Amino acid sequence: MKMPTIEQFRKNRDVLFWTLHAAGWAAYGLTQYVGALFYPNSASYARMWLVVTVAGFVLSSPMRYIYRRLWVEPPRIIIGGVLLTCYVTALLLRLVINLAYIKFVEPDWQVKEIFELFGGALSTAYLLLCWSGLYFGIKFYESKRQQEEAMLKAVALAQEAQLKMLRYQLNPHFLFNTLNAISTLILDNQNRKANHAVARLSDFLRYTLDQDPMKKVTLRQEIEALDLYLGTERLRFGERLRLEYAIEEPALDALVPSLLLQPLLENSLKYAVSAREQGGLVRIEGRTREGLLELSVIDDGPGLPEGPPPGDRRGVGLANTRERLKVLYGENCRFAAMNSHPGLRVDMALPLETAPPEERAVQRALGARRPGGVHA
Repeated sequence: MKMPTIEQFRKNRDVLFWTLHAAGWAAYGLTQYVGALFYPNSASYARMWLVVTVAGFVLSSPMRYIYRRLWVEPPRIIIGGVLLTCYVTALLLRLVINLAYIKFVEPDWQVKEIFELFGGALSTAYLLLCWSGLYFGIKFYESKRQQEEAMLKAVALAQEAQLKMLRYQLNPHFLFNTLNAISTLILDNQNRKANHAVARLSDFLRYTLDQDPMKKVTLRQEIEALDLYLGTERLRFGERLRLEYAIEEPALDALVPSLLLQPLLENSLKYAVSAREQGGLVRIEGRTREGLLELSVIDDGPGLPEGPPPGDRRGVGLANTRERLKVLYGENCRFAAMNSHPGLRVDMALPLETAPPEERAVQRALGARRPGGVHA
Protein backbone atom coordinates (compact mmCIF):
# COMPACT_ATOMS: atom_id res chain seq x y z
CA MET A 1 0.00 0.00 0.00
CA LYS A 2 1.43 3.36 -1.04
CA MET A 3 1.90 5.81 1.82
CA PRO A 4 0.41 9.28 1.28
CA THR A 5 2.86 12.13 0.70
CA ILE A 6 3.18 15.06 3.09
CA GLU A 7 1.43 17.30 0.56
CA GLN A 8 -1.50 14.90 0.22
CA PHE A 9 -1.66 14.61 4.00
CA ARG A 10 -1.73 18.41 4.33
CA LYS A 11 -4.49 18.85 1.78
CA ASN A 12 -6.79 16.31 3.48
CA ARG A 13 -8.19 18.62 6.16
CA ASP A 14 -10.04 15.90 8.08
CA VAL A 15 -7.00 13.64 8.38
CA LEU A 16 -4.80 16.62 9.26
CA PHE A 17 -7.17 17.84 12.01
CA TRP A 18 -7.81 14.49 13.66
CA THR A 19 -4.14 13.56 13.57
CA LEU A 20 -3.04 16.82 15.17
CA HIS A 21 -5.99 16.73 17.59
CA ALA A 22 -5.14 13.22 18.74
CA ALA A 23 -1.41 14.00 18.92
CA GLY A 24 -2.05 17.10 21.04
CA TRP A 25 -4.22 15.35 23.60
CA ALA A 26 -1.88 12.34 23.64
CA ALA A 27 0.99 14.69 24.50
CA TYR A 28 -1.14 16.29 27.22
CA GLY A 29 -2.04 12.90 28.68
CA LEU A 30 1.60 11.78 28.56
CA THR A 31 2.85 14.82 30.48
CA GLN A 32 0.14 14.36 33.11
CA TYR A 33 1.03 10.66 33.41
CA VAL A 34 4.70 11.48 33.91
CA GLY A 35 3.70 13.97 36.61
CA ALA A 36 1.48 11.36 38.29
CA LEU A 37 4.46 9.06 38.73
CA PHE A 38 5.75 11.35 41.48
CA TYR A 39 2.58 10.95 43.57
CA PRO A 40 2.30 8.15 46.19
CA ASN A 41 -0.80 6.63 44.56
CA SER A 42 0.51 7.02 41.03
CA ALA A 43 -1.68 4.26 39.58
CA SER A 44 -4.84 6.06 40.68
CA TYR A 45 -3.65 9.33 39.20
CA ALA A 46 -2.69 7.55 35.97
CA ARG A 47 -6.21 6.14 35.59
CA MET A 48 -7.69 9.55 36.34
CA TRP A 49 -5.63 11.32 33.68
CA LEU A 50 -6.39 8.63 31.13
CA VAL A 51 -10.10 9.38 31.59
CA VAL A 52 -9.42 13.14 31.49
CA THR A 53 -7.38 12.83 28.29
CA VAL A 54 -10.13 10.88 26.51
CA ALA A 55 -12.73 13.36 27.78
CA GLY A 56 -10.61 16.30 26.58
CA PHE A 57 -10.30 14.71 23.15
CA VAL A 58 -14.09 14.19 22.91
CA LEU A 59 -15.30 17.46 24.48
CA SER A 60 -12.95 19.72 22.48
CA SER A 61 -13.80 18.09 19.13
CA PRO A 62 -17.03 20.12 18.60
CA MET A 63 -14.97 23.32 18.95
CA ARG A 64 -13.71 22.71 15.43
CA TYR A 65 -17.20 22.97 13.94
CA ILE A 66 -18.05 26.02 16.04
CA TYR A 67 -14.86 27.75 14.89
CA ARG A 68 -15.64 26.94 11.27
CA ARG A 69 -18.77 29.07 11.60
CA LEU A 70 -16.91 31.79 13.46
CA TRP A 71 -14.15 31.95 10.84
CA VAL A 72 -16.20 34.09 8.44
CA GLU A 73 -17.44 36.48 11.16
CA PRO A 74 -15.95 39.89 12.12
CA PRO A 75 -13.00 39.79 14.58
CA ARG A 76 -15.00 40.93 17.62
CA ILE A 77 -17.52 38.11 17.12
CA ILE A 78 -14.69 35.60 16.63
CA ILE A 79 -12.98 36.69 19.88
CA GLY A 80 -16.22 36.65 21.86
CA GLY A 81 -17.25 33.30 20.39
CA VAL A 82 -13.85 31.72 21.16
CA LEU A 83 -13.87 32.93 24.79
CA LEU A 84 -17.43 31.67 25.33
CA THR A 85 -16.73 28.32 23.65
CA CYS A 86 -13.55 27.78 25.65
CA TYR A 87 -15.22 28.59 28.97
CA VAL A 88 -18.27 26.37 28.38
CA THR A 89 -16.05 23.50 27.24
CA ALA A 90 -13.76 24.10 30.23
CA LEU A 91 -16.73 23.79 32.59
CA LEU A 92 -17.64 20.41 31.10
CA LEU A 93 -14.05 19.19 31.11
CA ARG A 94 -13.53 20.39 34.68
CA LEU A 95 -16.60 18.46 35.75
CA VAL A 96 -15.04 15.29 34.29
CA ILE A 97 -11.68 16.06 35.95
CA ASN A 98 -13.21 16.54 39.40
CA LEU A 99 -15.47 13.50 39.13
CA ALA A 100 -12.51 11.39 37.97
CA TYR A 101 -10.48 12.69 40.91
CA ILE A 102 -13.21 11.66 43.33
CA LYS A 103 -13.61 8.30 41.63
CA PHE A 104 -9.95 7.24 41.42
CA VAL A 105 -7.93 9.38 43.82
CA GLU A 106 -10.05 10.61 46.75
CA PRO A 107 -13.32 8.68 46.95
CA ASP A 108 -13.99 10.08 50.47
CA TRP A 109 -14.28 13.65 49.22
CA GLN A 110 -17.72 14.99 50.05
CA VAL A 111 -19.13 17.56 47.65
CA LYS A 112 -20.91 20.23 49.66
CA GLU A 113 -22.07 22.41 46.74
CA ILE A 114 -22.59 21.58 43.08
CA PHE A 115 -20.31 24.46 42.12
CA GLU A 116 -17.35 22.63 43.63
CA LEU A 117 -17.51 20.16 40.74
CA PHE A 118 -16.69 23.02 38.35
CA GLY A 119 -13.77 24.37 40.38
CA GLY A 120 -10.64 25.17 38.39
CA ALA A 121 -12.55 25.87 35.15
CA LEU A 122 -10.57 29.04 34.54
CA SER A 123 -7.21 27.24 34.41
CA THR A 124 -8.71 24.61 32.09
CA ALA A 125 -10.03 27.44 29.89
CA TYR A 126 -6.42 28.59 29.42
CA LEU A 127 -5.55 25.14 28.08
CA LEU A 128 -8.43 25.31 25.61
CA LEU A 129 -7.43 28.83 24.59
CA CYS A 130 -4.02 27.42 23.64
CA TRP A 131 -5.84 24.73 21.62
CA SER A 132 -7.87 27.49 19.93
CA GLY A 133 -4.76 29.53 19.18
CA LEU A 134 -3.13 26.56 17.48
CA TYR A 135 -6.31 25.81 15.53
CA PHE A 136 -6.69 29.37 14.20
CA GLY A 137 -2.95 29.65 13.57
CA ILE A 138 -2.90 26.51 11.43
CA LYS A 139 -6.13 27.52 9.69
CA PHE A 140 -4.78 30.99 8.92
CA TYR A 141 -1.54 29.50 7.59
CA GLU A 142 -3.41 27.02 5.39
CA SER A 143 -5.71 29.79 4.14
CA LYS A 144 -2.70 31.92 3.17
CA ARG A 145 -1.12 28.94 1.44
CA GLN A 146 -4.31 28.33 -0.54
CA GLN A 147 -4.50 31.99 -1.57
CA GLU A 148 -0.86 31.97 -2.67
CA GLU A 149 -1.31 28.72 -4.59
CA ALA A 150 -4.45 30.10 -6.27
CA MET A 151 -2.62 33.29 -7.20
CA LEU A 152 0.38 31.38 -8.58
CA LYS A 153 -1.94 29.11 -10.55
CA ALA A 154 -3.79 32.13 -11.96
CA VAL A 155 -0.48 33.75 -12.95
CA ALA A 156 0.72 30.51 -14.56
CA LEU A 157 -2.53 30.16 -16.53
CA ALA A 158 -2.32 33.80 -17.63
CA GLN A 159 1.29 33.31 -18.75
CA GLU A 160 0.36 30.12 -20.60
CA ALA A 161 -2.48 31.90 -22.40
CA GLN A 162 -0.18 34.81 -23.26
CA LEU A 163 2.53 32.47 -24.56
CA LYS A 164 0.06 30.62 -26.74
CA MET A 165 -1.24 33.90 -28.13
CA LEU A 166 2.28 35.12 -28.87
CA ARG A 167 3.29 31.75 -30.33
CA TYR A 168 0.39 31.48 -32.75
CA GLN A 169 0.22 35.16 -33.68
CA LEU A 170 2.70 34.73 -36.54
CA ASN A 171 1.49 31.39 -37.88
CA PRO A 172 -1.29 32.82 -40.12
CA HIS A 173 1.25 35.20 -41.67
CA PHE A 174 3.62 32.34 -42.47
CA LEU A 175 0.79 30.24 -43.91
CA PHE A 176 -0.35 33.13 -46.09
CA ASN A 177 3.18 33.63 -47.49
CA THR A 178 3.67 29.92 -48.13
CA LEU A 179 0.35 29.48 -49.91
CA ASN A 180 1.18 32.48 -52.08
CA ALA A 181 4.49 30.83 -52.97
CA ILE A 182 2.75 27.55 -53.86
CA SER A 183 0.16 29.45 -55.91
CA THR A 184 2.96 31.14 -57.83
CA LEU A 185 4.60 27.78 -58.57
CA ILE A 186 1.29 26.41 -59.89
CA LEU A 187 0.74 29.45 -62.12
CA ASP A 188 4.24 28.94 -63.50
CA ASN A 189 3.36 25.28 -64.27
CA GLN A 190 5.98 24.06 -61.81
CA ASN A 191 3.64 21.40 -60.48
CA ARG A 192 6.34 19.05 -59.20
CA LYS A 193 7.88 21.84 -57.12
CA ALA A 194 4.43 22.86 -55.92
CA ASN A 195 3.68 19.29 -54.83
CA HIS A 196 7.01 19.13 -53.03
CA ALA A 197 6.26 22.45 -51.34
CA VAL A 198 2.85 21.18 -50.14
CA ALA A 199 4.53 18.09 -48.65
CA ARG A 200 7.12 20.20 -46.80
CA LEU A 201 4.39 22.58 -45.61
CA SER A 202 2.42 19.60 -44.32
CA ASP A 203 5.46 18.34 -42.39
CA PHE A 204 6.08 21.75 -40.86
CA LEU A 205 2.44 22.29 -39.86
CA ARG A 206 2.35 18.83 -38.31
CA TYR A 207 5.41 19.78 -36.27
CA THR A 208 3.87 23.06 -35.10
CA LEU A 209 0.67 21.28 -34.06
CA ASP A 210 2.58 18.60 -32.17
CA GLN A 211 4.67 21.12 -30.23
CA ASP A 212 3.22 22.69 -27.10
CA PRO A 213 4.06 26.43 -26.90
CA MET A 214 4.96 25.87 -23.24
CA LYS A 215 7.44 23.15 -24.12
CA LYS A 216 11.13 23.70 -24.74
CA VAL A 217 13.08 21.78 -27.35
CA THR A 218 16.77 21.39 -28.04
CA LEU A 219 18.37 23.83 -30.43
CA ARG A 220 19.06 20.80 -32.63
CA GLN A 221 15.30 20.18 -32.92
CA GLU A 222 14.69 23.89 -33.52
CA ILE A 223 17.13 23.94 -36.44
CA GLU A 224 15.52 20.82 -37.90
CA ALA A 225 12.13 22.55 -37.68
CA LEU A 226 13.62 25.53 -39.50
CA ASP A 227 14.82 23.16 -42.24
CA LEU A 228 11.21 22.03 -42.71
CA TYR A 229 10.15 25.66 -43.00
CA LEU A 230 13.01 26.45 -45.38
CA GLY A 231 12.09 23.48 -47.56
CA THR A 232 9.27 25.57 -49.01
CA GLU A 233 11.17 28.82 -49.06
CA ARG A 234 14.12 27.31 -50.95
CA LEU A 235 11.75 26.21 -53.71
CA ARG A 236 10.47 29.77 -53.85
CA PHE A 237 13.77 31.64 -53.78
CA GLY A 238 16.21 29.10 -55.23
CA GLU A 239 19.78 30.39 -55.29
CA ARG A 240 18.65 33.83 -54.12
CA LEU A 241 18.49 32.39 -50.59
CA ARG A 242 21.87 31.85 -49.00
CA LEU A 243 21.84 30.41 -45.50
CA GLU A 244 24.72 29.89 -43.09
CA TYR A 245 24.83 28.10 -39.72
CA ALA A 246 27.58 28.84 -37.21
CA ILE A 247 26.46 26.86 -34.17
CA GLU A 248 28.83 25.37 -31.63
CA GLU A 249 28.28 21.70 -30.80
CA PRO A 250 27.45 22.27 -27.07
CA ALA A 251 24.79 24.81 -28.06
CA LEU A 252 22.87 22.21 -30.07
CA ASP A 253 21.91 20.40 -26.85
CA ALA A 254 20.62 23.57 -25.14
CA LEU A 255 16.88 24.02 -24.64
CA VAL A 256 14.98 26.86 -26.31
CA PRO A 257 11.27 27.72 -26.64
CA SER A 258 9.88 25.83 -29.62
CA LEU A 259 9.77 27.79 -32.89
CA LEU A 260 11.66 30.71 -31.34
CA LEU A 261 13.78 31.41 -34.42
CA GLN A 262 11.10 30.92 -37.10
CA PRO A 263 9.54 34.43 -36.96
CA LEU A 264 13.00 36.03 -37.00
CA LEU A 265 14.05 33.94 -39.97
CA GLU A 266 10.76 34.75 -41.71
CA ASN A 267 11.44 38.47 -41.27
CA SER A 268 14.91 38.12 -42.73
CA LEU A 269 13.59 36.21 -45.75
CA LYS A 270 10.94 38.83 -46.38
CA TYR A 271 13.16 41.90 -46.15
CA ALA A 272 16.64 40.64 -47.02
CA VAL A 273 15.81 38.02 -49.67
CA SER A 274 12.33 38.45 -51.15
CA ALA A 275 12.50 42.23 -51.50
CA ARG A 276 15.78 42.18 -53.46
CA GLU A 277 16.38 40.77 -56.92
CA GLN A 278 19.82 39.46 -55.98
CA GLY A 279 18.47 37.82 -52.83
CA GLY A 280 20.41 37.84 -49.61
CA LEU A 281 22.32 36.01 -46.90
CA VAL A 282 20.90 34.88 -43.56
CA ARG A 283 23.26 33.63 -40.88
CA ILE A 284 22.26 31.86 -37.64
CA GLU A 285 24.81 31.73 -34.84
CA GLY A 286 24.69 29.85 -31.54
CA ARG A 287 27.14 29.54 -28.67
CA THR A 288 27.26 28.92 -24.92
CA ARG A 289 28.92 31.50 -22.66
CA GLU A 290 29.02 31.65 -18.84
CA GLY A 291 25.71 29.90 -18.19
CA LEU A 292 23.93 31.54 -21.14
CA LEU A 293 22.86 30.38 -24.58
CA GLU A 294 23.59 33.16 -27.06
CA LEU A 295 21.72 33.13 -30.38
CA SER A 296 21.97 35.53 -33.30
CA VAL A 297 20.00 35.88 -36.53
CA ILE A 298 21.86 38.11 -38.99
CA ASP A 299 20.93 39.20 -42.52
CA ASP A 300 22.47 41.56 -45.10
CA GLY A 301 19.22 43.34 -45.96
CA PRO A 302 18.21 46.97 -45.50
CA GLY A 303 17.90 46.73 -41.73
CA LEU A 304 15.47 48.73 -39.63
CA PRO A 305 14.50 52.27 -40.62
CA GLU A 306 15.72 55.11 -38.47
CA GLY A 307 13.29 56.70 -36.02
CA PRO A 308 10.46 55.12 -33.99
CA PRO A 309 10.04 51.31 -33.95
CA PRO A 310 8.42 50.08 -37.15
CA GLY A 311 4.73 49.28 -37.18
CA ASP A 312 4.92 46.74 -40.02
CA ARG A 313 5.08 42.96 -39.69
CA ARG A 314 8.83 43.11 -39.11
CA GLY A 315 8.22 45.21 -36.00
CA VAL A 316 5.48 42.83 -34.88
CA GLY A 317 7.75 39.81 -35.30
CA LEU A 318 10.54 41.35 -33.24
CA ALA A 319 8.15 42.58 -30.55
CA ASN A 320 6.46 39.19 -30.46
CA THR A 321 9.72 37.34 -29.84
CA ARG A 322 10.89 39.88 -27.26
CA GLU A 323 7.60 39.58 -25.35
CA ARG A 324 7.64 35.80 -25.48
CA LEU A 325 11.12 35.69 -23.97
CA LYS A 326 10.09 38.19 -21.31
CA VAL A 327 7.13 36.03 -20.29
CA LEU A 328 9.28 32.89 -20.12
CA TYR A 329 12.45 34.26 -18.54
CA GLY A 330 11.61 37.65 -17.04
CA GLU A 331 14.76 39.70 -16.45
CA ASN A 332 17.02 36.66 -16.97
CA CYS A 333 17.29 37.09 -20.74
CA ARG A 334 18.48 39.68 -23.25
CA PHE A 335 17.02 40.63 -26.63
CA ALA A 336 18.40 43.28 -28.95
CA ALA A 337 17.77 44.17 -32.60
CA MET A 338 20.22 46.55 -34.28
CA ASN A 339 21.37 47.55 -37.73
CA SER A 340 24.72 46.00 -38.62
CA HIS A 341 25.44 48.01 -41.81
CA PRO A 342 24.49 46.28 -43.94
CA GLY A 343 21.56 44.33 -42.62
CA LEU A 344 19.92 43.57 -39.32
CA ARG A 345 21.33 41.67 -36.38
CA VAL A 346 19.08 40.15 -33.68
CA ASP A 347 20.91 38.94 -30.56
CA MET A 348 19.36 36.87 -27.76
CA ALA A 349 20.81 35.46 -24.55
CA LEU A 350 18.83 32.87 -22.57
CA PRO A 351 19.59 30.97 -19.38
CA LEU A 352 21.46 27.82 -20.38
CA GLU A 353 19.35 24.69 -19.93
CA THR A 354 20.30 21.34 -21.40
CA ALA A 355 18.25 18.28 -22.29
CA PRO A 356 18.79 15.00 -20.37
CA PRO A 357 21.63 12.84 -21.81
CA GLU A 358 19.26 10.13 -23.09
CA GLU A 359 17.19 12.70 -24.99
CA ARG A 360 20.32 14.24 -26.49
CA ALA A 361 21.44 10.82 -27.72
CA VAL A 362 18.08 10.16 -29.38
CA GLN A 363 18.09 13.56 -31.09
CA ARG A 364 21.61 13.07 -32.41
CA ALA A 365 20.62 9.67 -33.83
CA LEU A 366 17.50 11.06 -35.49
CA GLY A 367 19.40 14.02 -36.90
CA ALA A 368 22.07 11.73 -38.34
CA ARG A 369 19.42 9.66 -40.17
CA ARG A 370 17.63 12.69 -41.64
CA PRO A 371 18.83 14.05 -44.99
CA GLY A 372 20.47 17.40 -44.44
CA GLY A 373 20.61 16.95 -40.66
CA VAL A 374 21.97 19.68 -38.45
CA HIS A 375 25.66 20.44 -38.74
CA ALA A 376 27.56 22.73 -36.45
